[in-house]
This record gives sequence, C-alpha cells and structure tokens, in this order.
Amino acid sequence: MILTLLALLPLAGALVAWAAGARNPGSARVVALAVSLAQLALTATVAVAMTGASHAALTGGLTGMPDSFWLLRLDGLALPLVALTSLLGVVAVLASWRVGDRPGAHFALLLTLQAAVTLVFMADHLVLFYAAWEAVLIPMFFLIGGWGHSGRRHAAMKFFIYTFAGSALMLVGLMIVAFSTGELRISALSAGMLDPGIRTLVFWLLVAGFAVKVPVFPLHTWLPDAHVEAPTAGSIMLAGVLLKMGGYGLLRLALPLSPEAARVAAPIFAVLGIIGIVYGAVLALAQTDLKRLVAYSSVAHMGFVVLAISVGTPLALQAAVLVMIAHGLISALLFLVVGQLYDRTHTRSLARLGGLMATLPLWSTIFIFASLAGLGLPGLAGFPGELLTMLEGFTAWGWWMAFVALGVVVAGAYGLRAIRHVAQGPALPEWARLHDLDAIDLAAALPLVVGIVAVGVWPSFVGGVAAPVMRALAATLGRG
Repeated sequence: MILTLLALLPLAGALVAWAAGARNPGSARVVALAVSLAQLALTATVAVAMTGASHAALTGGLTGMPDSFWLLRLDGLALPLVALTSLLGVVAVLASWRVGDRPGAHFALLLTLQAAVTLVFMADHLVLFYAAWEAVLIPMFFLIGGWGHSGRRHAAMKFFIYTFAGSALMLVGLMIVAFSTGELRISALSAGMLDPGIRTLVFWLLVAGFAVKVPVFPLHTWLPDAHVEAPTAGSIMLAGVLLKMGGYGLLRLALPLSPEAARVAAPIFAVLGIIGIVYGAVLALAQTDLKRLVAYSSVAHMGFVVLAISVGTPLALQAAVLVMIAHGLISALLFLVVGQLYDRTHTRSLARLGGLMATLPLWSTIFIFASLAGLGLPGLAGFPGELLTMLEGFTAWGWWMAFVALGVVVAGAYGLRAIRHVAQGPALPEWARLHDLDAIDLAAALPLVVGIVAVGVWPSFVGGVAAPVMRALAATLGRG
C-alpha cells in the first residue's frame, strides 16, 4: 500500500493543484509544495524502513491478482533514485514559486512528471514500466513548450522525437522479452529465460531506448536545446532525474537480461563513455551561454555512468549509481542558480556578466559551491563516484583512462572559467541594483547544498544502499 501511495500521491496532488489553480492561481503553488513535501516525507519513511530491514526490497501493488500489471518493487537500486526524485520535486516547486502564467497547469504538470518518473523506478511489470516511461514525455513536452524560452517549440519537439524514437525500439525489445518468456514481472526475469539467439537483439533494442535518455554520444543532440529552452523547474527535473532513467534502464533490464551481449559490448560502452566525457567537457568550455555550458557538462558527467557500466564490477556499478545521484544534485543546483540569475538579469551571456560577488554575494557563493562540486572537488558529491569510476576503469581499460583524466582537467577549466566570468572581477554598473536571494530562493538551494556535502563526505550513504543489488548484477555479468 505504501508503494502505491508513493506512486500516486503526486498524481492526485496534480489534480488538486490544477483544480485549485483554476479558482485561485496562488493556491496551486501551496498545494504543489504541500504534496511534494508529503512525498519527500513518505520517501524518507520508506527509506528508513528499508535500511532497518538490511536493504531488503519492498513489494506492493495488486500482488494478489494474477493478471494485474500494477506491481511495484523498491530495492537498493531504485530507492536512491526515488529519493532523488522526491527531493527535486520539492526544489522544482520552489523554483517555480513566482510562475504567473497558468500556475495551476504548470504545477500540475510538475507533479505529474514526478509521479511518472517515480513509477518508472518502482515498476515491476513490463507493461507498467513502459507506460510510465512514455508518460514522462507528456508533462516534460508541455513544460518545455508552454513555459520555455523563445525556441521552446523546436526544443520540445526535438526532445519528443528523439526520446519517442528510442522508446519505440525499446518497446520492440520488451515485446520480444514478454512473448518469448511469457513472464512480465521484471524481478522474475533472468537471462536464462531468453533464447541465446535473441539475447543480443534484445540487448541492443533496449540499449537504443536507454542510450537516448542517458544521453550517450552521439544521441545527445536533443539535450542542450531542451535544457536551454526549458523553464528552470523543467531543467532541474530533466537533468536531475530524467537522464537517470537511461542509466537505470541499463542496470535494471539491458545488462541482466543479456549479460553475454553486455560483456561483448563493454568496449563499445567504454569508448562511448570516454568520448562523452571529453566531448562534453570541450563543448562546455567553448560555450558563451551559461545554461548551455551546464547542459553540455551533463553530457560529460553522464559519460562516467556509461564508463562505469562498461567495467561491470561491483564497485564500478556502485560508482555508476553514485555518479547518477551526485549529478542529479549538482546539475539541479546549477540549473537552479542559473535560472535565479536569469530572472534578475534576463541574460545568460558570460560576456555580459561579471563581478556578481559584490552585488549578489549569497547567489555567488552558492554558484561557486555548485561549480566546484561539478568539477569534482574532494569532499563534495562529484568526487567519489568519478574517482571510483576512474580507478575501476584503469583496472579494466588501462591507459585509456588518460583521456578521462583530460576530460576532468577540461571540466576544471570550464568550471573555473564560469566562476571567473560570472562572480569575479569588478562589479558592473549594469547589475548594481540587483537583489540577492530571498527566503524562497534559499529554501530551494539549501537542501541541494546539504545533499551534495552529505554524499561527498559519506558516499556509502548511497553506494551502501545500492551495493547488494550491484553485487548481484556483477555476478550475473561474470564480474562479481
């Protein structure tokens, strides 16, 4: 029952927020905040219960009905991602607090998006998984298209076409699995249930769908446009949790269903991950738009997830989960502060910014913190997962990790460049009268700051929860 509530509470809240917004536009945000806080509290309750049960998986839904597709499961892989979704749901609502254009619809779409993403991570039925996966596209499409910037329509359509095309290939793979095994429950599937002749086909069909969402180079081209044109809350959810659906799908379905194909594909994954790390960092360094810089940094950081998956050892797979959670926190904070800056200056051009530490000291402090976390400063969330990926990657791929080290150096360059252009230097008269962060802005940023420090100082907070599931997956891959 509690898992069903976890999946449906944001959806019910979306209906209430939409109805409340139709009567009183200001009440929609209050409803959305109350629902998102309740969802976060419920997630924390479930997390404590699971930790007390030594990370045992929780199951729920209509388990007593043989033909039911409403089957839910929460284990050590899904729990950190559900918790991240719940936290970012609160942050996204606070980031949208001043939205005046159709607030009822805006907050309803945010809550619907949160419900759909949560359901993706908890679905234990192939039909439910695919339905939730596709449902994510709808609110995100309308958030970008309805509340985005000048190029929002093109960006929304590009986002939809790319992800829907990938989903169509994924659907073919899921149908082959369902018809060839006769089993629809995800937790009951295993590689031995698939005919060896079709495992490779199933693997690449699933990878096609998941790789677009990660996104893996060269399937990433939809991402910068979607980020730049999306409203702040949309960028937070897109970078924070939607990209993690791709990594989750690889770990949950593609690898365990086709371990032989995964081992053969490991060098391909490694090359694509390394290309993503270097290519994303170099393009981020070349950007003059602050939001586009952050968008390309996501391509680089998610490359570490693909690289860690290519290694396939228990520690590498834990690193993949750790990088996903760290990137979710850091990218959400970066997009939040960039959105806060745009609201004040109506520009994201690095050439027009500078000296903001003098006029916006609170904002600048958080921006510098987020930038340092993004470049992998020790003690913050970006460091442990990426370091572990490089160490495990060196064992598997040797001196190819030199290219990864180059990507890390370039990441430091674009992070420090952004800090220099935005926060440092003489104060510009144009921005002398800007107002600094208020209580709502700080309430949105501080939970992410705390999360980034907590994961950086105590990485086992995430890795330890995922460890049992990742050890089992590594054993399936023959790398345990």
